[in-house]
Amino acid sequence: MDVRTHFRTIVLSDIHLGSKGAKAREVTAFLKQYTCDKLILNGDIIDGWQLKKYGNSWKKKHTSFFRQVLKMIEAYDTKVIYLRGNHDDFLDHVLPIKVGKYFSIRRDYILKTQKNQQYYVTHGDIFDRITTHLKWLAYVGDVGYNLLLGINKFYNHWRAWRGLPYYSLSQEIKHKVKAAVNYISDFEEKLADLAESKGCTGIICGHIHQPSIRMIGSVQYLNSGDWVESLSALVEDHEGNWNLLYYTPISSNLPLEEEISEDDQEQEDDILKSLISLSSVKG
Repeated sequence: MDVRTHFRTIVLSDIHLGSKGAKAREVTAFLKQYTCDKLILNGDIIDGWQLKKYGNSWKKKHTSFFRQVLKMIEAYDTKVIYLRGNHDDFLDHVLPIKVGKYFSIRRDYILKTQKNQQYYVTHGDIFDRITTHLKWLAYVGDVGYNLLLGINKFYNHWRAWRGLPYYSLSQEIKHKVKAAVNYISDFEEKLADLAESKGCTGIICGHIHQPSIRMIGSVQYLNSGDWVESLSALVEDHEGNWNLLYYTPISSNLPLEEEISEDDQEQEDDILKSLISLSSVKG
């Protein structure tokens, strides 16, 4: 019997579909394990930077994620809110847009929780000076981050062969480099101030790939993490309580990928062409 945990809200961010680092199979399997009334895709779901650079980096497993989102809409009337991030900033050319009753794309969102509290939801790149004002430097940083992920992948193959657990090199560097720690702290505090200025109880964001739930003054700060390394999501239960949920592959016997017909393959090719076209448009 297929019994799935149902949440009031699930928040995912920083999946980076279209990049080599995206854990597309895992996030799709995660959405097969859980259901929700509202699914918030909080930025960097699609990695337009990588698509623009490589062109052919969109895979079948990336399309499967959106198929699963559509299945949630059809089966459970799940309302989907897609918020743009800095890596999918090509959406600026089309937002705000609403597709039918259950799917919308927008810049930010105010979520009313079960406890009748308001949470301001934004990807978070508005407080990243590099991505907003020095985009060329952000692209350089993106190349460095992807190189680090590549090194980390080979290192973890060796660790797995030795029977050792997964090790995140980039997370370790973030925790040890003082500048990175100060940047994260400043980022969190500025977002908490923004939520407070909007009269909200909390802030929900992503961007820095650091899952977290904590209080900053009187504001609850929530970061959903990412699906490159953390494999984490924010979930709101039906009492209005928030928790971080991490993907565990042993909890699902569902297939990670399904067969795609010839018509679906053509549709996938059309999606890729559209995404590359959009990501190449200059603002």
